[in-house]
Amino acid sequence: MRRITCLILFFLAMTDLYAQQTRLSERSTLYFILGTSGSNIRELNEMLAHKGISNLRGGYNSMGLGFQYRLTDFILGFELFQNNGTNSYFREYTLDNRTSRFYMNVGYALTEEGKFHLVHYMSLGAGYLNFQMLKDQRRVSDLTSFLDQPAQGFIIRQHDIQKGSHRFGGFLTEIGFQFGYDLPLPGLEENLSVLGKFGYSFSPFEGAWTMNGITFDNLQSGAFFRLGAGVSLSNQKLFFPDAGIGVHFFYGKNFKNPKRLNQVLADNGWQPFSRTPGYLGMKILAENRGRLYGVDIFNIANTGQGNETYQHTLNSLRAYGNYGFQLYKRKNLELGIMAGLGMGTIRYTVEHGSKPDFPLLFEEPDFDGYLRNRGLMSKGELVMSYAMPVFKNLFSFVYSVHGGYELPLSRYRLGEVSMANYLSGPYVQFGLGLKP
Repeated sequence: MRRITCLILFFLAMTDLYAQQTRLSERSTLYFILGTSGSNIRELNEMLAHKGISNLRGGYNSMGLGFQYRLTDFILGFELFQNNGTNSYFREYTLDNRTSRFYMNVGYALTEEGKFHLVHYMSLGAGYLNFQMLKDQRRVSDLTSFLDQPAQGFIIRQHDIQKGSHRFGGFLTEIGFQFGYDLPLPGLEENLSVLGKFGYSFSPFEGAWTMNGITFDNLQSGAFFRLGAGVSLSNQKLFFPDAGIGVHFFYGKNFKNPKRLNQVLADNGWQPFSRTPGYLGMKILAENRGRLYGVDIFNIANTGQGNETYQHTLNSLRAYGNYGFQLYKRKNLELGIMAGLGMGTIRYTVEHGSKPDFPLLFEEPDFDGYLRNRGLMSKGELVMSYAMPVFKNLFSFVYSVHGGYELPLSRYRLGEVSMANYLSGPYVQFGLGLKP
């Protein structure tokens, strides 16, 4: 975080200096992106080869959300990626890997501001790694039976964001090129921005992703190609003074605890979860002619000691698309209302407190287990924000408070226990953002 803060301050200082020497153009973009990358688990595959077992399938698919701001030729952006590996199979087990990454991007445009864009950039960030070998028995009808015999295989994690997004860690980098083209949207100032990226992701420190005696660095490395699309706002087409797209990071708090799950846990001799802790999230919010729209994503986690053998974690990821209207504005103070529709997940994980290293873990894998479910979510939200201009009005730091109510549109069952009541309820979020 210290490195990222220093880079942001350096970027702001350079743009302020550059602003005194040239005519500025601005562009802010919200985009979604999909892609594929190459990777392998070299050390694990070597271990399997010694046992006469074929290699695990390599490569992974990426799904991401991003924000990018262009000030003449300088580029600043933020991206959040979920990467899902290709499943492999061994006896009755499924082997799977997942990584999540959060990047800050800095770069330089190789073309002038216009419909076509070519950018060279570098990303600095942190991540999370999950590798698992589990029997396909995660959907059960009886939660009590699962608690009696939870072991389905093993789960190993590093910088475990299932226990909270503040656990993102490690140091990851990416070097690449971005190309794009703007298409007009009839009747709107916004453009449809079609874009692509190619380059190489890697972990710069050898052995940084070692778990249970095996190095998984290669899962964080590989050449990539991604394609995406989004909404872009350029100052060349705007006449409304507050139009723009901003990125916001927020701390949130929900006010519900999992009473129904806690009752089942207590009845079976497990420790119940305490009240839901706070969480961190990212919101990309656009404003134009009184309309508000954007995306937010956040990760709510409860964790603790389940019993003398197991730790357990209850995690819920929420991702919303939002649309609303500005109700009031006076100078730099704004008040708006939004509605959101999106996806939610609920995941209950049971992890053994002491697992052996490889290769014994591969030969005797039954230690951990989890249950999961997903469905639709909806919410209504009231937002109040204050923008503080900096660097001669080049940017604004935005302080915001969001309050609302979430309502699940699915039952989110873990076994026979519905978790919909846990996912519904009021919330409050406090944000700090950057808006052109």
